Amino acid sequence: MQQISPIYLQRQLLENPQTYFLLDVREPFEYQIANIDNSLLMPMNQVSDRLQELEKSRAIVVVCHHGMRSENVAYYLDQQGFTQIFNLTGGIDA
Repeated sequence: MQQISPIYLQRQLLENPQTYFLLDVREPFEYQIANIDNSLLMPMNQVSDRLQELEKSRAIVVVCHHGMRSENVAYYLDQQGFTQIFNLTGGIDA
């Protein structure tokens, strides 16, 4: 698992929107308030049951509010054999 800064991610997505798959692990009510375009909502408590929806070889950026839940999920995905996992430093508010 690696950290990725919001500024770097924003630049990469502007240049090539397909560079990263965005996985939002917040709750639906949080996602409704604010989200990143084209992100997939998968609340933290559903990740283990929905792993088949994710590609193990794809570059995945895990996003939450402040970066703590996403870091936990990123670590979990790394342990499950996902090879390109990034945590959005500071979360969606950064």
